[in-house]
Amino acid sequence: MSDLQRPGADWELQFVIAGCLERRLPVEIVGSGSKRGIGRPVDGAITVTTASLRGISLYEPNELVMSARAGTPLSQIEAELAARGQMLPFEPIDLAPATGGPQGAQTIGAVFATNMSGARRIHAGAARDHLLGIKGVNGRAELFQAGGRVMKNVTGYDVARGLSGSWGTLAVMTEVTFKVIPWPETAATVIYLGLPDNLAIEVLSTAMALPVEVSGAVHLQASVAARLNHPGLRSMNKSVTALRLENFATAVAGRKQRLKEALKVYGKALELDHRETLDFWGELRRLSVMPNRETLLWRISTKPTTAPKLVAAIKRYMDVDAFYDWGGSLIWLEVPAAADAGTAEIRRVTAIHGGHATLIRAEPAVRAAVEVFQPLSPALERLTRGLKGAFDPAGILNPGRMYANL
Repeated sequence: MSDLQRPGADWELQFVIAGCLERRLPVEIVGSGSKRGIGRPVDGAITVTTASLRGISLYEPNELVMSARAGTPLSQIEAELAARGQMLPFEPIDLAPATGGPQGAQTIGAVFATNMSGARRIHAGAARDHLLGIKGVNGRAELFQAGGRVMKNVTGYDVARGLSGSWGTLAVMTEVTFKVIPWPETAATVIYLGLPDNLAIEVLSTAMALPVEVSGAVHLQASVAARLNHPGLRSMNKSVTALRLENFATAVAGRKQRLKEALKVYGKALELDHRETLDFWGELRRLSVMPNRETLLWRISTKPTTAPKLVAAIKRYMDVDAFYDWGGSLIWLEVPAAADAGTAEIRRVTAIHGGHATLIRAEPAVRAAVEVFQPLSPALERLTRGLKGAFDPAGILNPGRMYANL
């Protein structure tokens, strides 16, 4: 078992990393550990957690900006924002219910380190799009700062964006600065039942092309919809295609009518009110419809028009349950357990139809044996190796977490 280090200050973290660098010891970087079961297992001699680097260091509601230490629980961030009627724009998703990690425990640093965004991404952008600046320690044991407090201060901003989604393989974030937005006055959800995948994606694409500002567009196959907590939707035994509208109450009412009129050829629409909408999308944000169990879970990004064809092609090789998010451009795909996680078939299908696939849930032995993240093209591999060499030339930070040879 690796030695656990809990630095409480930047200089302590720098000291720990410097010691590991000197002895060339591999370091596993974690926040609360809620995403520890994702990616290739890291065989670290030292485990460094940012859990003691916590606290909100700056919050200016009028400027819509916040800074927080990397180990600050996301729940604390969101509670503070909610008290001022504000929220994170990108609706960070909690993978713990799907992977068996501690629920509701993820840290704000891990949110940006993994760039995991929820349903609102189609409207507001991804997590990295709202990251203004970071502080951290790289694999050279150097303290550094990139970005600033406002978007127009672009000094080093590309560095901050580049580290978002690097899964702790380039540097350890110690503080992040990010944009926030006001909560909408109200929200409503328009739902269509029983649509096959191809028609459902057609509905989502049509709705997103309308000037009604759809902030969530999902389709759950019937087998997945049966796992919802909403008793009415769960008992229907039908697929659920849902569209979310958020704004001032008068705007939502008008846009809802316009949306229903444009989509009337797809059948009668159901509606969820404000409270039901919050509960429904909260479920999806926690990914509770893909609960942790023996099956495997893949996350596939592709073109919305391609998504149903891609899922149908994979279904020729194995049973699948699919949850389409981001208007169809993101697929959460549950497949039966297998020694190779169905990697060969899924990679073949995504190569033919176009897409990127990441294995989210599997046993450690499986994750150690297959390509968990999308294999890199030669050009991207050269770029990735160049970044790794610049930030962590000795390769001590989360070695092999994303790719076996990096």
